[in-house]
Amino acid sequence: MLKIHGQDIFLPMTENSTDYPLAMDTPETDVTPLSLTMVGALLAQSREAPRKRMLQTLHTSHDALAHRMFNAMQPGTYIMPHRHLDPPKDETILVMAGSLIFVQFTDEGVVENTILLQPGTENFGIDVAPHIYHTFIPLKQDTLVFETKTGPYEPDSDKNVPDWAPREGSPEAEPYLLELIKSLAEKANAAVDQMNAEKATTE
Repeated sequence: MLKIHGQDIFLPMTENSTDYPLAMDTPETDVTPLSLTMVGALLAQSREAPRKRMLQTLHTSHDALAHRMFNAMQPGTYIMPHRHLDPPKDETILVMAGSLIFVQFTDEGVVENTILLQPGTENFGIDVAPHIYHTFIPLKQDTLVFETKTGPYEPDSDKNVPDWAPREGSPEAEPYLLELIKSLAEKANAAVDQMNAEKATTE
């Protein structure tokens, strides 16, 4: 078990499976309530999904110009580092429940920045430019985000995944995610220790 920002991180790892749905059925209604029932069912499915996450799309077509969706995630899911560059697409994430870390990488795969995102705190979401390599790591069970992104969706080009990032379901994915989380935990804990040390010298 690891700690990041004082939170225990449990890591049931992503499993590779092709026979489990990636998303819930899109509502075919002109007016769709965004309800606790909807997201409750989504979170329940994410707990059972081999990928440890599940989408609830609201747009009815891949060709839609604005894509809107809920993404329910459990600790241990692996979201490949990626960017949305071809064509360029901005991405906005709002954290509705739970907690996650946004991780920004350099083009070479070095962690450049991390931001803790939690509802009810200073940083409750993120807006990401198309050229930024990034990933999200959920820290709590039943983490729920609302995501918007420019359409249309093309499966082969939606995500620009760099060569240094293991592909989801590959043998390298689990060790990469574990090493990334360990590294982030060490940095966060070192920062806390430094803050405590500086506080002690001023008292």
